[in-house]
Amino acid sequence: MTKANRADEHAADSHDMIRVHGARVNNLKDVDVEIPKRRLTVFTGVSGSGKSSLVFGTIAAESQRLINETYSAFVQGFMPTLARPEVDVLDGLTTAITVDQQRLGADPRSTVGTVTDTNAMLRILFSRLAEPHIGPPGAYAFNVASVEASGAITVDKGARRAEKVTFSRSGGMCPRCEGRGAVTDIDLTQLYDDSKSLREGALTIPGYSVDGWYGRIYTGCGFFDPDKPIARFTKRELHDLLHKEPTKIKVEGINLTYEGLIPKIQKSFLSKDVDALQPHVRAFVERAVTFTVCPDCEGTRLNEGARSSKIEGKSIADVCAMQITDLAEWVRGIEDASVAPLLTALGHTLDSFVEIGLGYLSLDRPSGTLSGGEAQRVKMIRHLGSSLTDVTYVFDEPTTGLHPHDIQRMNNLLLRLRDKGNTVLVVEHKPETIAIADHVVDLGPGAGSAGGAVCYEGDVAGLRAGDTVTGRHFDDRARLKESVREPSGALEIRGADANNLHDVDVDVPLGVLTVVTGVAGSGKSSLVHGSIPAGEGVVSVDQSPIRGSRRSNPATYTGLLDPIRKAFAKANGVKPALFSANSEGACPTCNGIGVVYTDLGMMAGVATTCEECEGKRFQAAVLEHRLGGRDISEVLAMSVAEALEFFADGEARTPAAHRVLNRLNDVGLGYLTLGQPLTTLSGGERQRLKLATHMAEKGGIYVLDEPTAGLHLADVEQLLGLLDRLVESGKSVIVVEHHQAVMAHADWIIDLGPGAGHDGGRVVFEGTPADLVAARSTLTGQHLAEYVGA
Repeated sequence: MTKANRADEHAADSHDMIRVHGARVNNLKDVDVEIPKRRLTVFTGVSGSGKSSLVFGTIAAESQRLINETYSAFVQGFMPTLARPEVDVLDGLTTAITVDQQRLGADPRSTVGTVTDTNAMLRILFSRLAEPHIGPPGAYAFNVASVEASGAITVDKGARRAEKVTFSRSGGMCPRCEGRGAVTDIDLTQLYDDSKSLREGALTIPGYSVDGWYGRIYTGCGFFDPDKPIARFTKRELHDLLHKEPTKIKVEGINLTYEGLIPKIQKSFLSKDVDALQPHVRAFVERAVTFTVCPDCEGTRLNEGARSSKIEGKSIADVCAMQITDLAEWVRGIEDASVAPLLTALGHTLDSFVEIGLGYLSLDRPSGTLSGGEAQRVKMIRHLGSSLTDVTYVFDEPTTGLHPHDIQRMNNLLLRLRDKGNTVLVVEHKPETIAIADHVVDLGPGAGSAGGAVCYEGDVAGLRAGDTVTGRHFDDRARLKESVREPSGALEIRGADANNLHDVDVDVPLGVLTVVTGVAGSGKSSLVHGSIPAGEGVVSVDQSPIRGSRRSNPATYTGLLDPIRKAFAKANGVKPALFSANSEGACPTCNGIGVVYTDLGMMAGVATTCEECEGKRFQAAVLEHRLGGRDISEVLAMSVAEALEFFADGEARTPAAHRVLNRLNDVGLGYLTLGQPLTTLSGGERQRLKLATHMAEKGGIYVLDEPTAGLHLADVEQLLGLLDRLVESGKSVIVVEHHQAVMAHADWIIDLGPGAGHDGGRVVFEGTPADLVAARSTLTGQHLAEYVGA
């Protein structure tokens, strides 16, 4: 733009940069960057270099905080607390919409259709066109119950008199399973030991101990004798114990509501997602409860009325069970002028699914079963049709879980969002996505305390020519191996038919590195996790998130803290519990969390560093005990690499701790701080933390699900070295993976496809990577050949 043009420019058009000065969130070291608006900017760098801290922790967090402040104090009271990020200047922000990899809420009634509003449109369509007509859209909704009520209302027509009225609402919910599609059967032997009385501790449900609150309610309710063994209860007493409806009672002078064990369990445990429960509660539910398909609705979640009302011979349950590609065709076949705008909107949403590479899903798929990458792409569908412009979209590795064939589609979508006039910020490692950026910010040079600085800022050509870690590895291409290892045997899979698999027979070679690949939705996870379940001799590391509170950290999660506590206790002649921030050694002011949460009533609460322990989490007396010259809080502040040296020899030598630290270092987590809360780790870091934990297990077969998720190009080499070491130590390693470097490094490849959903589920190739490249007969073969330059 010439100077003359600039002079004519309106002042409002001159704000074309997001300026960040002095960002110090997490490991960022006074970072200054200027990000162009209405352009696509990619943030890259090794894992742990500070990308998420800059994009999510600084830019998106401040934008969210400023928007939240525009709401009334009352509304803010219901919103998450956001402190101002540590940054000197943040200028030119626009509304930020973050599309992250958090799994979608796994409520039992949440499906792909309900999450994307597609179900809502289908319900309106059926309420207008379906025969026989059964009622408004709610009559086709599996989360709306049918209700009937009657009563009297007072009407004033000259003289006041009561008139009887009835009210009814038709909902589509199946009354037996309450719209969940599954019914639960509870094994009573797992709830209590009938040879004991309640006072002797007959109840075996977690949290129902005799001294606990629930135990006191059941022993003091007065409906049965607490000293009589349950085996001798009368039918009436057993019914009261198990099934009694909510009843007001008084226990120890307190007014309470008593309820039978089974409705109580259904409300407290079974209404939640099983995976979200605490481990000991989850173990109890898996032991005591069996989930079976509801016999009344056959898993469709809908009552008979909703299932009997059809358009062109298909009920709403049939339509939701269709693959989305087929459903889009079906919708296009309906011609009715009265619902034309609705059909157009519905067709557009379904086409977005196909375009984004999710055409293989069905609308009745529970949202909790989607992988992180699939969940992120489902969230994108909401934004594609949005009429908002000039917003900042923030993406967290949108190519996770995508085959190279699908990455091109994702790139087109990101560019479409940018071309609508939005600022698109993407945290990404894949060179195919970095290549489409208008602007690149490379963070590093290392991870953790060795990162947090901007190594490069500019265009892609400059990054390629630059001497940063990303620049040097940008054009790295793994070569096919000269020779492959010979298998020591085979794991036979016969007739696999989980999800979309078509009666698959395949031999998985043992004693080598086997990669299972194919486009997203081709059936890889169904084959591997469905046919090789974790158990005897099989160690399975999947992508399910780690459940961790603010108190959990890598040291507690991996069991590393136990040997460290014992070493401190032995060196100082005190008991190990003192060195736990969750036990006796905890600072009494903050209860060992290191921060104090102040609840400000209806306004957002505030977290401040505890003044008593200055964030160290322990009592002052505990910090006087030392091991190798360091106290426990200094040890928890060490990185894995520092701790590896510290516990290797000298006074602090602790072989048990050293072994765990070695495994953490092996999976590329040398930069993590031992006491860093698990809630601050990225998805890739959590999976590698799980891998490090599982490496201690005695298993002959390791099954890994996309271990390169969240890994920088430079770290992939380290992961390949780890996989090789596992194979050379006599293990069999089976990896579900899209990364071409891992495919090229494999001894054997099993390629599923040819497409996704019902177009996939078949083995289209099995053999060595060299044969796959030579044949070029599948999509994977074509992309791998291009990658290795064959």
